Amino acid sequence: MYYINGEWHESDQKEQITNPATLEVIDTISVCGGEETKAAIASAKEAFKTWKKTTGNERSAYLFKTVKLMKERVDELAQIITLENGKPLPDAKREVLSAISYLDWYAEEAKRIYGEVLPASHQDKSLMVIKQPVGVCGAITPWNFPLSMITRKIAPALAAGCTIVLKPALQTPLSAIKVFECFHEAGLPKGVVNLVVGPAEEIGKALTSSPDVRKLTFTGSTFIGKKLVRDSADTMKKVSMELGGHAPYIVFDDADIDLAVEGVMLSKFKNSGQTCISTNRVYAHESIAKEFAEKLAKRTAELKIGDGLEEGTDVGPLINEKALETMKNQVADAVKNNAEVVAGGKVFNYDNGDGYFFEPTVLLNATDDMVIATEETFGPIAPVFTFESEEEIIEKANNTLYGLAAYCYTKDLGRGLRMMKELEFGIIGINDPAPIVIQAPFGGIKESGMGKEGGKFGLEEYLEEKFVSIYEN
Repeated sequence: MYYINGEWHESDQKEQITNPATLEVIDTISVCGGEETKAAIASAKEAFKTWKKTTGNERSAYLFKTVKLMKERVDELAQIITLENGKPLPDAKREVLSAISYLDWYAEEAKRIYGEVLPASHQDKSLMVIKQPVGVCGAITPWNFPLSMITRKIAPALAAGCTIVLKPALQTPLSAIKVFECFHEAGLPKGVVNLVVGPAEEIGKALTSSPDVRKLTFTGSTFIGKKLVRDSADTMKKVSMELGGHAPYIVFDDADIDLAVEGVMLSKFKNSGQTCISTNRVYAHESIAKEFAEKLAKRTAELKIGDGLEEGTDVGPLINEKALETMKNQVADAVKNNAEVVAGGKVFNYDNGDGYFFEPTVLLNATDDMVIATEETFGPIAPVFTFESEEEIIEKANNTLYGLAAYCYTKDLGRGLRMMKELEFGIIGINDPAPIVIQAPFGGIKESGMGKEGGKFGLEEYLEEKFVSIYEN
């Protein structure tokens, strides 16, 4: 099922959507391809002619109507996320509330797009900068947060006066369909929002090659992000890319060990570790490494694995078999290189079923020559490395192509400030495993991407500045 120019469409081409916890088919939907994407772009282009002229108050009203509709369906939306993604139902509900919060925030920001008057260098001139919407935007969202990633992109785009064509992940399209049902009921003008569901390469090519798409926003792997940037170069699109990560989690000898352990539980094992800002490398100071590792292993072993719909589940399934194979291979490689498995370490056979479950895992004696030291895990494995000095850990933490998120635990204010400055990452959590908030910029540096999402920073990504000089004589 896809949505173009204010209407729902069906096709003969179908795709089955599977629950990763049970491998049961939960729905069968129509999918589309390049031609339908071109039609969606044309629809968005036509709608932009009038949508860009609407006032901030008008755009705000549409977003608030969508907020109201989604608030009425929180439980339904959470259930859908759990069925198609696998995450525990309480986590899915938190995602729904986060998705609504982005719409709510940008409904307000739509009324606060300001230009500037510049001091003139000539007495007969007036200088100003006005901000206008970029135009038609293409958005490609991932499966790990199938609802909140949609509103984090669409909300600022609509607030800025842009129209949009969205392609959700083919593994998790049902959340997107439900959001677009809310947009439809909210009465958004035809063509302002369009949904295309289908093969990534075909739809992606239509978006990147079209000169009518003036901005492309993507969340996903660095490999695909680089390809999209290259493919967008011919039409000189504005791009924002939220890509891979390899977050270091640093625990100094003066840290609150219990607090640091609980931080790993949240940063590493939520969403089964399938989060771009998830901890990838845990670094414990050698003087406290033994105590820290013992406590971490004990807490990890207490996590309940299972179907996200089952009450009390802490860790759900991985998204597919490929992800499961990656976990097995990373653990096997680590063990071959003398790592010790102190918690988990193998595939979990939940209820004698066929789901993609892997035990939450802690590895000791991790070293830099292991695959897990450089390859993004995107799963519930926490390798524990050790370090001796501040200088050493700064070098080790920064020794990655990625630069999305990093975490540091210390009671020393000066050290915390030094780490804040020295760590080469776009997001830093000091004694905070969950630093993400709506009003702050979200995004990385280096090969973790470009551009920001969230707050006023996310709105700017959908605007362009126009300088106007007026000669008064």
